[in-house]
Amino acid sequence: MLYFTQLIYLKPGKEAAFDAFEAVALPLIARHNGQLLMRVRPAPSAFIEGEAPPPYEIHLVSFPTEQDFEAFGKDPERAAALHLKDESVERIVLIRGVAL
Repeated sequence: MLYFTQLIYLKPGKEAAFDAFEAVALPLIARHNGQLLMRVRPAPSAFIEGEAPPPYEIHLVSFPTEQDFEAFGKDPERAAALHLKDESVERIVLIRGVAL
C-alpha cells in the first residue's frame, strides 16, 4: 500500500474555488481503488514550532499501486475541474510513503 500526504496551500480568497475542485476530485479517489484516510483543516494554534505558514488542508490518501494513483491523477472528470485547482492552489507539498 502506498500513502500520499498533501500539504495544500491556497491563494488568498480562493477557498470557494478549491472547495468546488475538491467536490469533484475527492469522490474520484475510490474509483481508482484509493481511500481518503484523513482530511484536516488545521488551526494555526495547532502548530507547536516552525517558521512555515500552516497549510489550508492536509490530506492523507492511500492507493494499492502507483498505477492506481496515476489513474486518479489522469481521470477525465478530475481533468475537467483542474482549472479550479489552478485558480485556487498556490502550492502543494506531496509526501510519498509506505507503512513501516
